[in-house]
Amino acid sequence: MNENYIELKQRRDVGEIVSTYFDFLKQNIKSITNIFISYNGIFIFLLLGASYLLVTGFIGIFNAESGFENSNMSEATIYIGLGVILFFGVFITIAALNYSLASAYMIQYDKKQQIIKNRKEVWAIVKNNSSNIIVFILLLVVIYIAYSIVNFIVSIIPILGLFASIIMSFGVSSWFGVSFMVMFHENKSPTEALGEGWDLVKNNFWKCVGTNFILGMLIGILLLLLLMIPGVIVGIYTFHVVDSGFNVGDSIVAKIIYTLGLCILLIVSAYSQSLSQFVNGILYFSLHEEKYNTHTREKINQIGASE
Repeated sequence: MNENYIELKQRRDVGEIVSTYFDFLKQNIKSITNIFISYNGIFIFLLLGASYLLVTGFIGIFNAESGFENSNMSEATIYIGLGVILFFGVFITIAALNYSLASAYMIQYDKKQQIIKNRKEVWAIVKNNSSNIIVFILLLVVIYIAYSIVNFIVSIIPILGLFASIIMSFGVSSWFGVSFMVMFHENKSPTEALGEGWDLVKNNFWKCVGTNFILGMLIGILLLLLLMIPGVIVGIYTFHVVDSGFNVGDSIVAKIIYTLGLCILLIVSAYSQSLSQFVNGILYFSLHEEKYNTHTREKINQIGASE
């Protein structure tokens, strides 16, 4: 076993899970990022295309409402519609892909007990579970629609509804993420994985909510810092555009800056999906050990065998 390996199959409280997550990320971030870039390359280009369509459409609407010549509102609306369709199609695919890659990476890391440098080992697990992934995503869509209805009803309740809605969102996020790990690690069907994931999260609900809340907030802060430089550039340029009042529809520079800015935002959002699943991966191993004591039993058996 690699001496730098971080043992995942251990009982941990919220604080220990947070600490373990950042230790794991610090050790594996280079390999994780390489895998993300390798398998998301074509989707990054598609996000760039979606960004161009959306930017072109919004600029067209802005120019039409501002009274600039050569501005067509209907054409701009078509651009936005095509951009939204392309964006949602690509983003759902990216979400499924990166949840799968993150889960597969953690399974390989636990199995080999070292940093995974061969991305094909990770992809092989995803490929072998491709049919289950599709079914799982379809089930999530149905569950999410039902959850959205319940969440809307709950959110109507003054004050308490807001807190209940937030707690529910983190609970559902934990359930989905942990269930995804169950499906990959235990080779269960999507329905069995959702059932096992529900049991694990239900028995440790506040730990799951607390972990996802704290790490979700910290990951969000890190990503905001990452977006600070392109955000400042776009903000300064926008101020210049508004102040000068020129027709941005005729400016190639404007389209390039806004397209790249939006594309970077979408790529960072996609990357955050992968990082969030590593949170649920560590959470899964902790919950699984707490319920089944597999690692503890292995250690006891090893001690018995050595005697």
